[in-house]
This record gives sequence, structure tokens and C-alpha cells, in this order.
Amino acid sequence: MVVDNLYCMHLQCNIFSPASAAMNIDPANVLTVRQSEILEFIRSTLAESGAPPTREEIARAFGFRSLNAAEQHLQALQKKGLIELLAGTSRGIRLRDSVRALGEAAREFGLPLIGKVAAGSPILAQENVLKRPAVDPSTFKPRADYLLEVRGMSMRDAGILDGDWLAVHRQNQAHNGQIVVARLGDDVTVKRFKLRGTRVELIAENPDYTSIMVDLKREALTIEGIAVGVIRAAV
Repeated sequence: MVVDNLYCMHLQCNIFSPASAAMNIDPANVLTVRQSEILEFIRSTLAESGAPPTREEIARAFGFRSLNAAEQHLQALQKKGLIELLAGTSRGIRLRDSVRALGEAAREFGLPLIGKVAAGSPILAQENVLKRPAVDPSTFKPRADYLLEVRGMSMRDAGILDGDWLAVHRQNQAHNGQIVVARLGDDVTVKRFKLRGTRVELIAENPDYTSIMVDLKREALTIEGIAVGVIRAAV
């Protein structure tokens, strides 16, 4: 069982959200699945041919009806600090150094996408891994260790929606205000963390959901990581 039907993952991103304890996700800064796919297409084209793709090649590869659709995705990737667009050339796309550096490792291994967590199993147990999308861990700061498929809307007002992939950095401690992946017994949930003495409040970011109070003298609470970013499917 997963509390609130949220499946486990980490979050907090260097380019998609402020690196602050009380983070929220700005929808304008969320990397969509399609943008992630285009970024990987640019990277693989560079690796295979030594040159980036043209707008025409991107449009053809993704079935866009116009070059404008490809251009809009490229502009979004540039705004998020992942690529640089160079004027005056059809192949004027340059990957940022951090994206290029770990590209090969990301393509080969990817990040594990975690679905429902089996009771009692480690969060990264193979049985919990749905697939390994080619997402560069260094896209996020601190770097992501896994992705969590979100189910439910309890963190809606923090910009984390049902169906999102939550990028998670593994660590077993958290500061007040951080969004965490927490385990209570056999349940895993994503909530905002607040410690008060020997009590922890796991706060929902949606008034339709109640927060969870944990007495650390009576219950074991495990932090499975902190949220560092969100990948959202294009609508």
C-alpha cells in the first residue's frame, strides 16, 4: 500500500525549482516528457553524427506538423538552461556542459522509475522499478537518484500532480520545509517535512487531504529522499 496513492520518488531541481528548503514547483520550469525526449534526441544525434539535428529533423522524428513546434520545445530547453541556441545556422544547438558530461551514462543506465512500492521492500528493489528512462541525473541539484511515479493530488499546491515523475535525491535526513519521500511502516508517502521536538508533521499541500502526525517515540519514520524536480507529460 502507498499512502495517498503516491508512489515513491525524489524531488528538487537545480533548473526547475529553487534550491530552497520551502520549495514549490513553478509549472513554467517543469521539464515535460517530450522535452526530455527531445533533449535525448539532440544528445544521441550528436554522439552518432558529431553534429546536432536541424529543426526539420526534430520535427520529422517527433511527428510535428510544423517547424514552429520544434522551435518552441528548443526555446523551452534553452530557458531551462539545458541547451544554447546559436543564431545563423540550422544546426545551432549546443548542449550545456553539465548535460553533455553525463549523457553517455544516462543513456546507458537511465534513472529507475519507481511505481508502487511492495510492502517491506527497499525503495529501489527491482520489483518496484517500472523502467529506466534516459534522464540525466545531473539535470537536478542535488543530482537525482531515482524517479517516482506520482499517484494522487495531495501535493497539488506544491506543483506536484498526479502522473508526474518526481525526481528524488536519496538521503536519510531532511530540513523543515523540504518535500520528502517518507516511509511509515509499509507505507510510502510524499509530503512536506516539519519536525517539532519528537514529533514530525508530514504536511499535505492540498486542503482536501489531511497531514500525518508521527510520534517518533512510538513510530519509526524513514526518510527515503528529498524531492529535487518534476518531469511532466506534455498535455
